[in-house]
Parts: sequence; structure tokens; C-alpha cells
Amino acid sequence: MKTLNRRDFPGAQYPERIIQFGEGNFLRAFVDWQIDLLNEHTDLNSGVVVVRPIETSFPPSLSTQDGLYTTIIRGLNEKGEAVSDARLIRSVNREISVYSEYDEFLKLAHNPEMRFVFSNTTEAGISYHAGDKFDDAPAVSYPAKLTRLLFERFSHFNGALDKGWIIIPCELIDYNGDALRELVLRYAQEWALPEAFIQWLDQANSFCSTLVDRIVTGYPRDEVAKLEEELGYHDG
Repeated sequence: MKTLNRRDFPGAQYPERIIQFGEGNFLRAFVDWQIDLLNEHTDLNSGVVVVRPIETSFPPSLSTQDGLYTTIIRGLNEKGEAVSDARLIRSVNREISVYSEYDEFLKLAHNPEMRFVFSNTTEAGISYHAGDKFDDAPAVSYPAKLTRLLFERFSHFNGALDKGWIIIPCELIDYNGDALRELVLRYAQEWALPEAFIQWLDQANSFCSTLVDRIVTGYPRDEVAKLEEELGYHDG
């Protein structure tokens, strides 16, 4: 039985326009699933680059399957009937580790097509870490990593107002967009970054507050053999 990859399972691949901090089940089955549907049914035409924000090799990188994976949506439809809908997700192009591929991480800011930043770094992810420095490769906290990436964007495009990002955190804290923005500004000021950058943060970027919820279960270990038989491929 073949393992998922884009050579043996060819299909749509989209230009990289979305950066996603976090590789966990929630983002994969909620945000990336929605992006996949939007790519199919609208002109969104956007691929995701997943940034693993912590130093760990588990779970395995999405790049081992060329970004492909399966979601199965289970529940009841409007008639009260049980449904189970499997979908091969193609919205993710690749995954990079900010710890082992820091230069590649910074290069994401050089792509003029990049437009959105999603994140779910757990409820503790949007927080201040006093030891984070501009020259850290990388900084510890997610807000510090994002600040460094935004400054790379600002510098590469000379402060162009049309090169800002729409930043959509999915961490479950109140007013998560406002909290993330405040921390980015705090790091910018603490690191003595130019006033022009701070103005660009406000004028060119949008920090959106969200409230998201979906029950996402883990890998269905007890059903793997049956599901792979039905799907016709191995999905690790």
C-alpha cells in the first residue's frame, strides 16, 4: 500500500500565500481543511507553509508526505443521520522547523505573495518571554518569532504598505489578536527597532481577534487498518 505523496497522488498544488505557526491537529482539521475547501470552491488559490514553532520531531513533519493528509469529519447531518466524510487535504505545501531551518523561515517574508498568518501555539503561546533578543535564531516565544519575521518583511520590501499581513491567531484567549499585537509592539520597542517599522505594523497589518472551536480528535490508531483499506493508501 502506497504512502501519501504528490507523485503517486497527483492533484492541485497552490502558490504559497499563507504562513501557519503550528502543526497540530486543530489547525490541520479546522483551518487547513477550510482553506482546502475554499481553494476548491473559490478563487482563494492559496497554499500553506507550516512553521513548527517548538523544538521537537514529534509528530513527524508534514513534508514527509508532501503536505498531504486525510481528515475525516464525523457527526450528524441536518436530518439527524450519521455521516463520515473523508477528505484528502492538499492545502499544505510543506513544513519547516524554525529551529533547524531558520534561514528558510526568514525567507518566507521575502515572498511577495504571502498574505495571511494563522497560528495556534496553545493558550500559553501568546506570552512574553523576557530573554528573547532580536538576534536569537530563533527567539523562544511565538510573538518574538513573529516580530522578527515581520521586521524581515518590512526590511525586504522597504516598508511597502501593500506588503503587510492579515494575522489571524486561533489561540483560545480573550481578544487574541489584540494581545498578539501588543506583544509584537512590545518586542519592537524593546529591541529598539525603527519607528518607521512600528508605524508600518499599524498601517499595513491587521491583527484579527477570533473565537474558534471544533472538536478534533487525535490519530485514530484503533481504526487505522480499516480506514486505510477503505481509502486505499497509507497515511501516517
